[in-house]
Amino acid sequence: MTARKTSAWPLAQAYAALIVYASLYPFDDWRDQGISAFAFLSSPWPRYWTGFDLAANTAGYLPLGFLLGLSVLRRVETPDATRSWGAIAFATLGGTALAFCMEALQTYLPSRVPSNLDFGLNALGTLLGAALAGALEKLGAVDHWSRFRLRWFVEEARGALVLLALWPIALLFPAAVPLGLGQVFERLEAAVAEWLMDTPFLEWLPVRDVELQPLVQGSELLCVALGVLAPCLLAYSVMSSVPRRAIFAAFLVAMGIGATALSAALSWGPAHAWAWLSLPVRLGLLTGLALAFVLLPLPRRGCAALVLLALVVHLTLLNQAPASAYFTQTLQTWEQGRFIRFHGLVQWLGWLWPYVALAYVLVRVSSSEPRPRIPQ
Repeated sequence: MTARKTSAWPLAQAYAALIVYASLYPFDDWRDQGISAFAFLSSPWPRYWTGFDLAANTAGYLPLGFLLGLSVLRRVETPDATRSWGAIAFATLGGTALAFCMEALQTYLPSRVPSNLDFGLNALGTLLGAALAGALEKLGAVDHWSRFRLRWFVEEARGALVLLALWPIALLFPAAVPLGLGQVFERLEAAVAEWLMDTPFLEWLPVRDVELQPLVQGSELLCVALGVLAPCLLAYSVMSSVPRRAIFAAFLVAMGIGATALSAALSWGPAHAWAWLSLPVRLGLLTGLALAFVLLPLPRRGCAALVLLALVVHLTLLNQAPASAYFTQTLQTWEQGRFIRFHGLVQWLGWLWPYVALAYVLVRVSSSEPRPRIPQ
C-alpha cells in the first residue's frame, strides 16, 4: 500500500469554506429565535419552491462530494474493491454533516430559513458527487487527467490551473462590462465612507472628485479584449506547446462566452441570454482572440509579464466607469433575491479574481525560472 499525492483535499477544504460563506451570508443579526436548531428536521416541506431551487441545492454540494471522494480514492493505492464504497460513504457523510450544521446554524439567522428539503438535496448532491468520483476513478479518467496535465502543462502549473478553472465561475456574477472582472473601486469607496461615517477620518478619505463617466465604445471594446486575453496569457505562462496553446485559448474563449451567456440568462431570462453581445463586445472578443493567437509563440515568462500589463490596464479602465442604474438593479436581484446562495460563492470570485491573478503572476515572475520538463 503506497500513498499517492493528491490536491483534491485542499480543494475540498476550500470549497467547504465557500459553502459555509454562502450558507451563512450575510453573517449579521444573529439571535436566538426560541426555535430548536433541529426543528427543521420535522418541519413540513416548504410551500413555495422552484426547479431552480432544487437544482441549485443539489448542484451546490456535488463538487464537495466529488472532491471529498477523490481525496480518499487518491490517497492510497490498494487492490481492495471496497475502497470505492468506503470513499463514497466517507464523502457522503462528510457533506451531509456539513449541510446539517449549516441548516441548524441558519436557525439563528433571521434572514435565512432552514429547510429539511434543502438538507436532503444537499446530501443528495454530495452522494452524486462522490459516486461520480468513484465512477471516474474506476474508469481510469483521473489517471488520464494526470497524464494529460503532465503533457500539456508545466509541473508548477497548479496555481494557474486553479485560477483558470475559477475564471468562468467568476463570470457568472453579473459584470457591468462583459468579461469585466474586478470592478470594485466604486463600491469600495462607498463601503469605506459608510464605515467612517460620523468619524473625523471621513474627511481624510481620498475619493475621486471627478464624476465617473460611462465607458465609450472603444474603451468597452478594449476591456472585453483584455478580459479575453488575460486568461489566455495566464494559460500560456504554464504551457510550452504552441498548437496546444491555440487549442486551449479557443476553449477558454468559448467557456467565457458560455459563462457570460448563462449569467445573462439567470439574471434576465433565457430570452436575453445573448443581449450583452453588442457590436463593441463582438469586436472586443475577436480582437482578444486575435491577439491571443498572435502571441502564441511568446516565451512563458514573457506571457506572464504581459498578463500583468493586461490586467493592470483592464482594471484601470474598468474602475474608471460607474455601474449603471440598470446594472445596480441586477446586482440587487442577485444579492437579495433567489440568487443569494450563488451570491456568496461567485461575487467574491468576480471581484477578486484579477487581483489574485495579479499576485500569483507577480510571484511567478519574481521567482527563478525552474528547469523545463521534457514533454512526453
